[in-house]
Amino acid sequence: MSNYLFSTDPARVDRDRVHAWLRDESYWAQDRSREAQETAMDASRNYGIYEEETGRQVAYARVVTDGATFGWVCDVFVDSDTRGEGLGKMLMAAVIEDLEPLGLRRLILTTATAQGLYEQYGFTHFADPTRVMVRGAGDTSGA
Repeated sequence: MSNYLFSTDPARVDRDRVHAWLRDESYWAQDRSREAQETAMDASRNYGIYEEETGRQVAYARVVTDGATFGWVCDVFVDSDTRGEGLGKMLMAAVIEDLEPLGLRRLILTTATAQGLYEQYGFTHFADPTRVMVRGAGDTSGA
């Protein structure tokens, strides 16, 4: 992992690359417009992992938060060329570490494919999922 760097700098995010990943390869954001993606990124905490040598972005996550009580981890994505190298773990560990000083009471996420990854960082299923509600059309399994 020494050839990768984690960053919280939103200016470093390769917005073109992130939008292409989400539009072309995610199951949750394929219909998200570039304008909507830009608005979402601007209103969120953005995280990235970059190749140390080239600066190329290889992973992304964002967190929607009020900065005091609640956060929603979303749009977590690792470039398909680098999957299996532990970058998802590196990303989640660094995101959790960055959020820890905020003292958020609750951090949530949704996933259809990576429960095992997130369980390693303390995420569990709702004790009573009937208490969780959603409003909106379409696939509600992602961001």
